[in-house]
Amino acid sequence: MRIAQVSPLTEAVPPKLYGGTERVISWLTEELVTLGHDVTLFASGDSLTSAKLEPMWPKALRLDGSVRDPYALHMMMIEHVRRRAEEFDILHFHLDYYPFSVMMRQNVPFVTTLHGRLDLPEHQPVFETFSSVPVVSISNAQRRPVHKANWAATIHHGLPQSLLVPQPAKPSYLAFLGRISPEKRVDRAIRIAQRSGLPLKVAAKVDRADADYYKNEIEPLMSMPHVDFIGEITDAQKPDFLSGALALLVPIDWPEPFGLVMIEAMACGTPVIAYNRGSVQEIIEDGQTGFVVEDETSAVGAVNNLRQISRENVRRRFEERFTSTRMAQDYLTLYRSMIAEKKAATAFRPQLIRA
Repeated sequence: MRIAQVSPLTEAVPPKLYGGTERVISWLTEELVTLGHDVTLFASGDSLTSAKLEPMWPKALRLDGSVRDPYALHMMMIEHVRRRAEEFDILHFHLDYYPFSVMMRQNVPFVTTLHGRLDLPEHQPVFETFSSVPVVSISNAQRRPVHKANWAATIHHGLPQSLLVPQPAKPSYLAFLGRISPEKRVDRAIRIAQRSGLPLKVAAKVDRADADYYKNEIEPLMSMPHVDFIGEITDAQKPDFLSGALALLVPIDWPEPFGLVMIEAMACGTPVIAYNRGSVQEIIEDGQTGFVVEDETSAVGAVNNLRQISRENVRRRFEERFTSTRMAQDYLTLYRSMIAEKKAATAFRPQLIRA
């Protein structure tokens, strides 16, 4: 199958720094190539891939200080893909709603995976206007605010089975992983660990947009004796970090569409204690791979019940549900269905009856 993967230009594929969407695109692209498909990746020129790379800009925009209007470059890329559309059997976009208007006016099947939140009021008229455009959700929870979208499938993310594996360690602390921002609520994690009488290791980055929030509200908490602020860590560091944790705390305060950190922890056999927001109930099997909680009190109770969780079973459930192979196979099923539907629609063209 000839497949085009179209990535945001914000980060390289895979990203040099933080970038969940681009990491997923990389895992999907590499798995599709491994499965024998002809894949072309439209992305920044500093991307690394075994697919055919079509560089749309020399380097990731977040690392290129000369670019002041990233939307201009994304519009250029969409038009570039449209002009080459006939070279592919399927076009797969990861650019939110930006391709909709252009791509619905050409003949090659295309689909867009929506990676972000959809609960803002301005999203409603967009999906009502483009109600025929097929889109993929990364969780069923992500769909809830948008009823008029043409949902083609829900496909959970997956990561390579050997990327993160359990390490020999004696778990001794609680962990927080990812990004420090108001919606991620590391302050809750700090309080949960304090009430549980356990140390907390925080491996997280601070975006420029969240610098004031960090300085004013979070930085003073980092000096508490039970908190160890490590900073941002790489994939290579995650197995040791997560394997040494009794549990990963995910005390989010927003409808997160997926949450990669949860399956990263599961890959290392580490249980997850997460607030019941967004996709959490779809990812965490309560009592098996972690606990789904409603508040700090129930989170502390979950910490006390961690001995019920088998870390071997956590890893096994990751392998069964959240590998990149499973993700790629789900997308291939969707691609084949869309291609077949397009062929059927093209074949069924009523002939005009002439008198």
